[in-house]
Amino acid sequence: MEVKIDTKEKFTVIQPLNKEFTANIAAEFIELCGKILHQPVKNVVLNLSEVESVDETMANAMVDIQQQFYDNNASYVLCNLSRSTENMLEKLSLNELLNITPTESEAWDIVQMEEIERELLDSDDIDFEKNQ
Repeated sequence: MEVKIDTKEKFTVIQPLNKEFTANIAAEFIELCGKILHQPVKNVVLNLSEVESVDETMANAMVDIQQQFYDNNASYVLCNLSRSTENMLEKLSLNELLNITPTESEAWDIVQMEEIERELLDSDDIDFEKNQ
């Protein structure tokens, strides 16, 4: 599996360079995401701009990976999907389960908003019981 990885301050952009995102590379992709999940910068933007097709195994793996990230207080956002990839996710009824944006810039915004949300929810600044 060929990928381009670009680590930013709050997230890592993974861009597969293969035209097909298939079961053959699912294990390697899952391993890569698992490693990133244990890094200090553990949010991921998956840029699928080079990918022309996704098979069912990989589509389901992306849903599982996203859940793993959210279970570990990290973001996982897909962007730049081809029409055929979007169609496959719709056909499998997975498009509603995945966090998908049209552009990488919008994916960055989602990651940053989710980071702020996690910081606010984890904040000990508000003690609701004192106000009762």
